[in-house]
Amino acid sequence: MVIHTEKLTNKYYLTMAKIKLEFEKLSILRPKERWQLYFVIVAEHPEDNDKMVLTTTPEPYIRLTPRQKNVLNFVPEASDDGADGLFVLERDMPEDRRIKVRVYLRHCRKHTRSAGAMLQQVKGQLGKHAFDIVGDMLGAGALPWLVISKEALPLIGGVLRSIKDRDFGFVSMDEEFDEEFETQTELDRMNNFSTGDARIVWSWSVDE
Repeated sequence: MVIHTEKLTNKYYLTMAKIKLEFEKLSILRPKERWQLYFVIVAEHPEDNDKMVLTTTPEPYIRLTPRQKNVLNFVPEASDDGADGLFVLERDMPEDRRIKVRVYLRHCRKHTRSAGAMLQQVKGQLGKHAFDIVGDMLGAGALPWLVISKEALPLIGGVLRSIKDRDFGFVSMDEEFDEEFETQTELDRMNNFSTGDARIVWSWSVDE
């Protein structure tokens, strides 16, 4: 019997590693060129399989002006390959090497917004499906996260639509960390938001 030690080592590496999600580039596919944008992120709870967590970033919002021509590059220009995008979350590799993440894009219609107030509003509307608001849940520093039940995931879109901001829809950033991550530590993905009015490029990476 031949044992492929290299493959076993790679799979062990994936199991013991940390995974990280970053946003690389956002494009708005609408003629208007002034936007006040923010993301709502829903991800699996890192410790409880029956729960998910929700946050919103940044605060107050991303201001997109006509000079940017509806394109925002989160990765700064650099002479090397070490530049990072917009950090979203980091956690230990799930046991099944799969993760669910939904990202919603919104345009704020007000001059100011509060991430904490929005989480409280979402919590109130989800009722029994919402739990505590906690901090530093997924390595995102000061971001507050609302803990919700997995059953609440189909309700999120309706709750957000009740908040009178423009809705660009959502993108699924679900990932399975399979063979392609055995030879590469970072992979880029791209998709349109569900309304077709915006496109995003993101990356999943695996670190020791």
